[in-house]
Amino acid sequence: MDGIPELSPDDTVHALLDAAAAARGERVAVRDATGAWTYAELLAASHAVDSWLAEGGVRPGDRVLVQARTTRELVALFYGVSRRGAVFVPLNPAMKAFHLRSVVENAAPALVVADHVEPMREATTLPVHETGAVWREITAHSGRTAPPPARPAPTDLAALIYTSGSTAAPKAVMTPHAQTLFAVRALRDALGYRADDVVFCRFAMSWDYGLHKVLITCATRAELVLAGDESDLTLLRRMRETGATVVPIVPSFAAMVVALANRDDAPPPPVRMFTNTGAALPKPTIDALRAAFPGARVVRQFGQTECKRVSVMPPGEDGERPGSVGLPLPGTRVLILGQDGEPLPAGQVGEIVVTGPHVMPGYWRAPEQTAAAFRRDGRTGVVRLHTGDYGHLDDDGYLYFDGRRDELFKRKGIRMSTVEIEAAALDVPGVHAAVALPPAGDRDLALCVVTELAPQRVLRELARRLEPAKVPATCRVLDELPLSPHGKPERKKVAMMLDGVLDGAGT
Repeated sequence: MDGIPELSPDDTVHALLDAAAAARGERVAVRDATGAWTYAELLAASHAVDSWLAEGGVRPGDRVLVQARTTRELVALFYGVSRRGAVFVPLNPAMKAFHLRSVVENAAPALVVADHVEPMREATTLPVHETGAVWREITAHSGRTAPPPARPAPTDLAALIYTSGSTAAPKAVMTPHAQTLFAVRALRDALGYRADDVVFCRFAMSWDYGLHKVLITCATRAELVLAGDESDLTLLRRMRETGATVVPIVPSFAAMVVALANRDDAPPPPVRMFTNTGAALPKPTIDALRAAFPGARVVRQFGQTECKRVSVMPPGEDGERPGSVGLPLPGTRVLILGQDGEPLPAGQVGEIVVTGPHVMPGYWRAPEQTAAAFRRDGRTGVVRLHTGDYGHLDDDGYLYFDGRRDELFKRKGIRMSTVEIEAAALDVPGVHAAVALPPAGDRDLALCVVTELAPQRVLRELARRLEPAKVPATCRVLDELPLSPHGKPERKKVAMMLDGVLDGAGT
């Protein structure tokens, strides 16, 4: 693949774990709300998973779809799937049947595992294995070593990561071992992870932010604390108890940490670095984090699942160049292209386009979407990721993010699109037309619909179809939507109508 450095045949996701266990087998690898495993124990668990998968007939290249909470068992399942040469497909536990149906059809899995089997059974005719029962079976395979399958090549897929895009249905970013490992090592080095770090992560492995924390800590041979099941009120105490030194954040989580710290009289946890992605951190939040955690770096980053990470502000420069999202990862390149496709000079805003060994090969079974985003440079033949985001570079090559081109946006750290929200609204019987409006100014995510239903009824129905972050804060019923001459909703007019009637009013 274009730009992929030479890798050994053993350069696979599970090889990271093999190396870590060989070097630091007795070091705690992963901890969750119920206990901890060392690297040696995690390695043994991954082999048990491999044996169980082999007994179940899972072959190299098969997709193993999992909708489960992020626990140490899920980490072992990830490494075991890699060891079998299969493809790990983690799904957000909050994903509802409305999206599950299209995802299962697209992934065409050989095996489905879920914490809650009934919602998944609504989405597939395949047998659905309950996570607890699966793990009891895997435990029975402890100490067994499965016949090795054909060794996966670095260019084989390690995972499919489903992400919202410009269509109603989520699409899957193909994530090979090679691109994954390049990004893992580049981020480990750029962020300065250390073997004595304890990484306190609240994010699910269904999001690449959470999945890569599993891999980065393994590549560093550090400790990972999976804190997604921790109560919000106990977060600071748990950070102290675990000795957290690195905390990945998104703006909403950062604001919660600051609020808790301001009410807490105990010494702060030993956090040395916060890493941010998902959406830009407001300056007041950055200042508040630094005040609450003296000496901690607050590192800004920018990225997309399609290449994992575009840029990182060097931790030693976290207080410099306000507004910048940092430098491109080593070995990668960021271009700013104008409407004519030609590079723009420093300071001018254009589309952010990325090249390098971390650029993924495209979207699973979506050739048109792949062709639109992953385009070959006509002069060099190199594949370039057209992000659909706008930004500019300064004279020193630091990147600044200036906005989005289309209807994609992030809310509560989750990437989503108005298209999928509107599609879910139109799936509600009795809703005749729908326009979703991204957050803007003081207005949160809003929905305007033409329907005889009450607004609260529409929101309740959406809550059955969408993850919580994607449910609008406000629903307004209109008699009709303003349309363009081509019959498309006039979004600007809808926004003006909405802003004119909200004025403190409820849903």
